[in-house]
Amino acid sequence: MDLEAIPGVGAKTARALGELDDPEAALEAGDVAALARAPGVTEGRAAQIARGAIRRRHEEDGGRLLATDRAREVYRDAIGLLRERTVTDYAAKRLETFYPSASVSRIEEVQAFAAEAMERDPDPAVREALADVEPLSDPGTLRVRERCLATADAERYAAAEEAVPELSVEIVEDARDISELSRSYATVIVIDEEFAGLDVDGDVRVRPNALAEPAETVPERLLAFFAENREALLAAARVHEAAGLDEGEMNPAADLDALRDALARVDEAGEVVGDDEYDRLADAVDDLDAAVSAAESVADDHLRAAIREQDVTIEGQDFLSLVEQGARVDSLLSRELADEYDEALRKAREHLVDALRLEPSEADFAERIFAGDPTFPVEHAEEPVSRLRTELTAARDQRAAALKADLAADLGELRDPVEELVRDALELDVELAVARFARDFDCTLPEFVGSDDDAEPSGFAIEGGRSPLLDVPFDEVEPVDYAVSGATLLSGVNSGGKTSTLDLVALVVVLAQMGLPVPAEEVRLERFEEVHYYAKSQGTLDAGAFEATLRDFGDLVDGADGRLVLVDELESITEPGASAKIIAGILEALDGQDATAVFVSHLAREIREAAGFDIAVDGIEAVGLVDGELRVNRSPQKDHLARSTPELIVEKLADDRGGEFYADLLEKF
Repeated sequence: MDLEAIPGVGAKTARALGELDDPEAALEAGDVAALARAPGVTEGRAAQIARGAIRRRHEEDGGRLLATDRAREVYRDAIGLLRERTVTDYAAKRLETFYPSASVSRIEEVQAFAAEAMERDPDPAVREALADVEPLSDPGTLRVRERCLATADAERYAAAEEAVPELSVEIVEDARDISELSRSYATVIVIDEEFAGLDVDGDVRVRPNALAEPAETVPERLLAFFAENREALLAAARVHEAAGLDEGEMNPAADLDALRDALARVDEAGEVVGDDEYDRLADAVDDLDAAVSAAESVADDHLRAAIREQDVTIEGQDFLSLVEQGARVDSLLSRELADEYDEALRKAREHLVDALRLEPSEADFAERIFAGDPTFPVEHAEEPVSRLRTELTAARDQRAAALKADLAADLGELRDPVEELVRDALELDVELAVARFARDFDCTLPEFVGSDDDAEPSGFAIEGGRSPLLDVPFDEVEPVDYAVSGATLLSGVNSGGKTSTLDLVALVVVLAQMGLPVPAEEVRLERFEEVHYYAKSQGTLDAGAFEATLRDFGDLVDGADGRLVLVDELESITEPGASAKIIAGILEALDGQDATAVFVSHLAREIREAAGFDIAVDGIEAVGLVDGELRVNRSPQKDHLARSTPELIVEKLADDRGGEFYADLLEKF
C-alpha cells in the first residue's frame, strides 16, 4: 500500500507508519490504537489517518458533505453524544473515524456494524471491566547485562546491534576471545556459524539464527511486554467473560486460563516468579555476605563459651619458647583449644550451608571459606567467598535465562492473540457506546430511498423524531413528524420549535449518513451529497457581510442537485422587504434543481407573494395560549401557513374582551 496516497499522510508520517508490524491491517481495521504506536503519531492523529484510509477505500473525494459551520457543529454534537457513552479513551478516539458520507458502500458498512452493535447489552459489569482496558504499549528498551552476543563479522555486528538492542554485542577473533567473554557474562551467544563445535569453559552457545529468534535470544523483551500490559490484559479477559464473549461462537482470541497462568509467572519487573530453585539461588547471592558474617559470629560464640568453661595453663618454658618464636596469643591458645576451634569452624560451615541452602557441590566452598590457621575472632577467606558468589550468580542467571526462555515460549504463542483480545475489548466499547446511544434516544436505523429509487420521493421523512440536543430531559421531548421533498418554507410562532426542528433534521441526516441509528421511530431519506445548514444570524449584516452572504448563496444554488439546505431566519440579515425577495429568489433557483431545502421564516406570506412559483409552506401551529403559555403542535403541518404569536394574542383578546378594536386588528392578519 502506498501510505502517502492516504489523504493527509505525508512522507514523514508514512515513514512512521512503515515502522509498524502491519500498517495495512491497522488501516484496514481502523485500529486507532495500533496506528498510534507509530513514532510521533498521537491517538487523535491516528484517528485522522484511519478516517483518511477509509475515505480512500470507499473512493471518496475528501468529505465535503458537511458544507457549513453549523452542519459541522451538528456532527460534533452527534459525536459528543456517542463519546459520552464510551468508557475507554480508545473508543472515544475510535468514534472519530465515523463521519457523514455520501458513499453507498461506506454507509452500508457502518450500518452493518451498527445493526450488530444495537444487539449488544450494555451491562454495567462489562462497563466496569472496560475501565481498566487500554491499548497495549511497548515497554522501553531494557538492558540485559548478564548475556551478550559475539561475532567476528562487522556486518553481523551492526545487524545484531539493531535487531537486539537489549544485549551487548562483542567483536571476537578466536576461541580465546570467546573464552574471555565467558568469564564476564553468564551466557555468551555466538552468532557466527564458523564457531560451531566450539569447546570452551562457561555457558557459550553457538546460534547462527539468534537474530531471527528474538524470543529465545532475549526473552526479556516478551516478558517486559506482558509485564507492562498485565492490568490491561487481565481487564480484557474480564470484559470477555462479563460480556459472555467466552461462550458460544464468540470465543476470545486468547485462551484466558493460559493467559492468566502465564501472567502469574512474571512479576511487574518482567522477572520470572514461582520457581523454588531460582528463588534459592537469588536469595543465596543476596544473602551471601550476611550469611558469612553470621557464620563467623556462630564460630566466635562457640569459642567464647569454650574459653569461659576451660582453665588454660601454659608452662613458663613453653610460654617463653613460643614468644621467642614470635607467636601471637591466638597461637598460644590454639594448642589448648584446637578441638574446640575445629568444632567452631564446623558450626560456621554448617550455618553457612543451611542459611544459603547450598547444594553439595556448592557446599564445598564452605570448607574453603572457613579453613586455615586458628584466629580469634574467626576470620573467613575472601577468595572462596568471591568464587562462591561468582558460581551462585552464574547459576542464578542461567536458571533465570532458562526460565525466561521457557515462559517466553509460552507467551510467544499468546503474543498475537492478546493483541486481538484487547482490540476486541476496546472495539466492544465502541459497539456498546452505539448500543447505549440507540437505547437512550430510542433510535432506529434509517432507510435510504429517493435518489437511488425513482419510485420513492427524494428528500426526507421523519416519524416520531425526538432531538437529544434540546436542553430538556429526553423523555420530555415531544415527538415530531416531518417530511420534505423539494424546497419548502417552514412557518410558525416564536418559540414554537422551528429551529429545533431544523436541528432534528440536520442531526438525523448527519447520523444517517454516518451509518448510525437515528433518534426517531422511522426515517426514510435520500443520500445527500452535501448538507448546508445556515444558523440564524445574530443581527443585521453590514454591507460587506451582506454581500459575502449573497455570494455564499450564489455558490450554493450553482449545481445544487443532491444537496440538503437548511436555513434559519435568513431575513434577519437585512430589512424584511429585501429579505423576502432574496429568499424567494434563492428558493426559485433551488426549485429548478434536485435539492431539498427547508427555510425557516416569519415572512412566509411575503416570500410566497414575491416568488415566481408556488412555494410549499409548512407550519408549526400553536393550539393557543393557556395561562400565558403557548401550546404548540410540534409536528409541522403540510401546506399550512402557521399563525404568528401576535395573531394568537389578538385572537385571545378578541374572544375574551370583545370590541371592534380587537376584531378589526384580527381581520388584518
